Amino acid sequence: MIIDTERLIIYPISNDEIKILISKEKDPEMIKAYSEMLEGCVKHPEERLFYTVWIMETKDNSVRIGDLCFKGINDDGMVEIGYGLYDGFCGNGYMTEAVTALTAWVINQSGVTRIEAETEPGNIASQRVLEKAGFVPSGIMGEEGPRFICLGK
Repeated sequence: MIIDTERLIIYPISNDEIKILISKEKDPEMIKAYSEMLEGCVKHPEERLFYTVWIMETKDNSVRIGDLCFKGINDDGMVEIGYGLYDGFCGNGYMTEAVTALTAWVINQSGVTRIEAETEPGNIASQRVLEKAGFVPSGIMGEEGPRFICLGK
């Protein structure tokens, strides 16, 4: 599975590749997040694309610039998206391009009814990414901050 955009190639990685990410990661929060993703992949192999890490690479020079993920699919079809860019790649529209593309793909998957995301209250850049990708504030405050929703279709 590869998602191809104007400037990016986005693809899911294997369980072994997630283990490598975990072993190289220094941030305890990211280690926890990647470990939860790996656990989801193992527990739900038939739905692993809703749990794994998706890598973003530039088309022009195949540089990894960040990653995205979904946090599983719940019983009523909600999928939560998470994302992050590596240092030095912010402000170029890459994340908007990636979130828009991955959102368009996931909303068309069987059983998916909506996509949600959370941002920290002061993370205006992330909120703008979500808005440009078709998300609207849901009025709900999540663990990390305000939640956004995209119904797609």
